[in-house]
Amino acid sequence: MKKTFVLIVLFILPIVAYLFFASGVNNFGKLPILTEGVQELNFSDASIKFDQNITVLGFMGDALETKKGNAFNLNQKIYKRFHEFKDFQFVMVVPNGSEDKVAELKSELANLADVAKWKFVYAEPEGIKVLFESLKSDIVLNNDLSTPYVFIIDKDRNLRGRTADEIEGTKYGFNSNSVADLNNKMEDDVKIILAEYRLALKKNNANR
Repeated sequence: MKKTFVLIVLFILPIVAYLFFASGVNNFGKLPILTEGVQELNFSDASIKFDQNITVLGFMGDALETKKGNAFNLNQKIYKRFHEFKDFQFVMVVPNGSEDKVAELKSELANLADVAKWKFVYAEPEGIKVLFESLKSDIVLNNDLSTPYVFIIDKDRNLRGRTADEIEGTKYGFNSNSVADLNNKMEDDVKIILAEYRLALKKNNANR
């Protein structure tokens, strides 16, 4: 009996605990809303919208040649893992006149993955600033209209993030300079929001 009890404690209980917590994250986890009603994308391409899309939003500024490392980090750690999900997109905001730099960057990214959901919108500086300010975050936009941080926007134009991050407290964005931030935090949060919408879709289908 003692041996049986020890075996249960050592092997069975950890498995049960893992399944319980994994189920809890997938079925009940919900990524907090930090800002409601982020401004819609009303810039160069009217077909690119936050509405009804789960969006990773970034601001790459007018010096894209210096942001390639950030783009490659995002592409490898987040985009390649999730880009096949329906209604999921990357949107990068850049100043008007950056078309050639964007074409070069997309060409390089295309060597690593299908870039169909890497979307770029072009805007005047004031428009970029207004959009960034509508996030109401504690992150500052650089003078070149860029930031290494990217943001998760849900289908209702709400900024999602963390309210009790162990380091930052309220976590509005994810640092694309940091592979650890993308691996350890952003990947988990994207999983949660995708699971949230999948669960909602299942419930809607079940109620029909």
